Amino acid sequence: MTELLTAAQMRAIEKTAIDSGTVTGLELMERAGRGVVEAILEWRPELATAPHRAVVLCGPGNNGGDGFVVARLLTWRGWEVEVFLYGDEAKLPPDAAENCRRWREMGEVSGLDELTLASYGPHGTVIVDSVFGIGLSREAPEVFRERLMAVLNQPVVAIDNPSALSTETGHPLTEWQRGLSMARLTVTFHRPKIGHFIERGPELCGQLRMVDIGLGQVFDPTCVRLVEAPDLSVMKRQGHKYTHGHALILSGGVGKGGAARLAARGALRIGAGLVTLGCPPAAVIENAAQLNAIMVRPVPDAEALSDALEDPRLNAVLIGPGHGGGEATRAMTLAALAANRATVLDADALTAFAGDPDTLFAALHERCVLTPHAGEFARLFPDIAEKLSQPATRGPAFSKVDAMREAAARAGCTVLYKGADTVIADQTGRAAINSAHYDRAAPWLATAGAGDVLGGFITGLLARGFAPMSAAETAAWLHVECARSFGPGLIAEDLPEQLPRVFRELGVG
Repeated sequence: MTELLTAAQMRAIEKTAIDSGTVTGLELMERAGRGVVEAILEWRPELATAPHRAVVLCGPGNNGGDGFVVARLLTWRGWEVEVFLYGDEAKLPPDAAENCRRWREMGEVSGLDELTLASYGPHGTVIVDSVFGIGLSREAPEVFRERLMAVLNQPVVAIDNPSALSTETGHPLTEWQRGLSMARLTVTFHRPKIGHFIERGPELCGQLRMVDIGLGQVFDPTCVRLVEAPDLSVMKRQGHKYTHGHALILSGGVGKGGAARLAARGALRIGAGLVTLGCPPAAVIENAAQLNAIMVRPVPDAEALSDALEDPRLNAVLIGPGHGGGEATRAMTLAALAANRATVLDADALTAFAGDPDTLFAALHERCVLTPHAGEFARLFPDIAEKLSQPATRGPAFSKVDAMREAAARAGCTVLYKGADTVIADQTGRAAINSAHYDRAAPWLATAGAGDVLGGFITGLLARGFAPMSAAETAAWLHVECARSFGPGLIAEDLPEQLPRVFRELGVG
């Protein structure tokens, strides 16, 4: 399990280690600087073959101290190094001040306002950003913004976090053009930070490297987790089809069954023992003509759904994809929830309560999973969405993780906010991020029907007995892996068909 930290959590972990006497702040700074240099040489191996040039931008805190260490180590390797400081050298924290003193024995320190385009020298100069790291939570100072914008064509290496990126929210703390990175490489310490994986963080970090600086295993149950490959619990055990559950996927009317069929295929592929698609009577023939292993039954209204769910073997329900809005969908959603089955609500099942979310929240239970995209989330949680839309420079940072925790507490169940940075939280406050960034990037997942397949994956795992949070995390991870397995050109129908290959690669087939 990989924990994703806030700035406050990282500082607390460092303080605990230093207060214990097992390590000093200077030792941590030295390890960090050495790790940055090693990461630079691994990132660009040609930089290890001959001396090069670096411009190190240091800040007023301990991140600046890391920069002074990097400057010293690169100079020892024969590099030409210039150092520019933002802030008052006399006010540096003790460890940073000591490393500034050590650097002054080797070179000069100029003010950041003295930095000009000419200072960057020839193309290929490495710019080391050690100005603010994880320490900035307000709009970046003007002098720094000006200097930052000037380095766009240079290879920038950020220490711990690009200095104008919010560690908590993943939003830039200054105006920043999309498609441009704040750094080509970000080298962070001990554990990645939340902002590295949500919103624009991955775009602005470039590549991400994590350096172990010897803080040990420090587990904080309040940490956000990065979703990782599932364990062998995703493998089917012995038993008959009903051992692995029976999922009911509810569909819209004639000509509107495609989304539900995609979800049903996903539920079956991920291991539900049986899957039934329930639809209006007029749509039975259409759906039956396109489905074989998936059963079809007429479910015309809420009363019929309640009757169907008297069968205890139907243990997981998905409603929403392609279902249509209005009172009929509201009634069927409430009927599904009243049956107290593991239930996934998506798309139209969420939108149907846009004007009256409290009615939905009153009916939800802890075995539910809501899977909104941004628009659906805003319709159910308008006040939370409003806070989330505020720039990170206004008051305390409010991140997508904060938003999902608040939403899950209000709903009393698991909420999965879909996106390349899928954030999942449950009513207990647990939160996780499933990232499709860096080496897991899968931009071709942005295709019609992909979210319906994800809903089917979650429902199939719920039918198999997975807890809601676990089902959501596992389904989201497998969803991305299926897209990566297929590659460019992916359409939604391809996703379930990649599951056998992904399972084999996990060693669970």
